[in-house]
Amino acid sequence: MTILANADIVRQSLGGMVHQTLANADHGLERLSVWRQTIAPGGATPPHRHDCEEVVLIESGRGELVMGGAVRAFGPDSTLVIAPDAEHQIINTGDEPMRLVAVFSVTPVRVTAPDGTPIDLPWPT
Repeated sequence: MTILANADIVRQSLGGMVHQTLANADHGLERLSVWRQTIAPGGATPPHRHDCEEVVLIESGRGELVMGGAVRAFGPDSTLVIAPDAEHQIINTGDEPMRLVAVFSVTPVRVTAPDGTPIDLPWPT
C-alpha cells in the first residue's frame, strides 16, 4: 500500500502548464498512470497523441478539446474520453486556470507529436 501526500509531489512546468505525476510505474503500478495539471488562461497542451486510452477529468476551468478535426467546448466538472492514438489538444479558453486530472491505461505513458515524433517531457511519465 502506498499513500502519497500530493502537496509533496514535485511540480514541473512546460509552457503555461504545471504538472504533477501522481502515480505511475515509480509507485508500483503496472498498467496505469495518473497526472494532475493546471493550464493557465490562454495556455494549451501541444497537439499530441498517446498509444493508450486517456480519460481527463476537468475539475475547474473552461476550454476546448481539439480532436479529429473537431473542436468541442467543455466546462468544469466534465470528462474527456480520448481513444488510443487520437491526435488531440486541450486549450484553456477561460479566464481562470484549468485544473485537470488525466488517467492513462499504461505506464509509462508515451507521448508523441502528431507525426509520431516522441515528445521529451520534463516529468516522469
